[in-house]
Amino acid sequence: MESRPLRYFVAVAEELNFARAAERLGISAPPLSRAIRRLETELGVTLFERTTHSVALTRAGEVLLAQARFALDALEAAGRRAQRAAGPDRTLVLAVKADGDAGLLEPVLERYATDPAALPVTVRLCGWLEQPRLLRRGEADAALIHEPFDRTGLDSETLIAEPRVAVLGAAHPLAARDHVLLADLGLRPGDLHRFLEDMRHEGRDLAQLLTRVALGELVALLPASVADRYPRPGVVYRPVPDAPPSLLAVAWPQQSRSTATAALVRTAAAVAAAVREGDDGAAEAGQPVASTRARSWSLSGGPGRA
Repeated sequence: MESRPLRYFVAVAEELNFARAAERLGISAPPLSRAIRRLETELGVTLFERTTHSVALTRAGEVLLAQARFALDALEAAGRRAQRAAGPDRTLVLAVKADGDAGLLEPVLERYATDPAALPVTVRLCGWLEQPRLLRRGEADAALIHEPFDRTGLDSETLIAEPRVAVLGAAHPLAARDHVLLADLGLRPGDLHRFLEDMRHEGRDLAQLLTRVALGELVALLPASVADRYPRPGVVYRPVPDAPPSLLAVAWPQQSRSTATAALVRTAAAVAAAVREGDDGAAEAGQPVASTRARSWSLSGGPGRA
């Protein structure tokens, strides 16, 4: 299957309108419609339910849309990685949400620089959960990211599990307590994912979020490391002992065979192991070992399969 019909299909699937999709692609509607018909014939399935007033994806179309996006991203990623590999200054791009590294970024970079397989690192700061897209499109080689996230085409290794804290304005009634339960916030454990998604839409970065908390406009749930690293007037942090932990992972593309990326994964796992053991000196001395997956990657030249 060629990439052009897939691009045409994705445009129609996203617009759900042949005229708008044709305009987006820079072609006219009749050849676009014919191309979609040929694709349906080739696959032997109906991808769209068409009426005179609407276009809707069939079940087969929904499945193909997810796979087509991934396939097109993989093609673009292959080109980007080839261009970067041929460039005069090879680097490793690490995608990180600003303030979302649980304090691991600096020690990981410091230790990684001593690895013989290391490349110079470019840290790409990004927004909430942008890292999977950057990895799939070849714009980043690895990422520090909080779970859960879309793992399509990615491998990952959980590094740190942190307790969560409620972030409250100093005048909030719950701020007088020494801890807060999910029920106090009107939440059940099953509500947490949606609550976090809504919270991420309330501010592009931590500074904005904390400002809105201080103004009494909202309550947030964040990893406990934020409380230590970002004390702020007008904001209090209270433990939430019944909240599921916040999980930080290192992620990378499944197709990666980069020894430099493998070294970064090993380093991140080793530094995180030292933090979990409460021995900062061990990370510098190289005592903790990486996970099974990272160790097998170091032997095979690519992501190991534990």
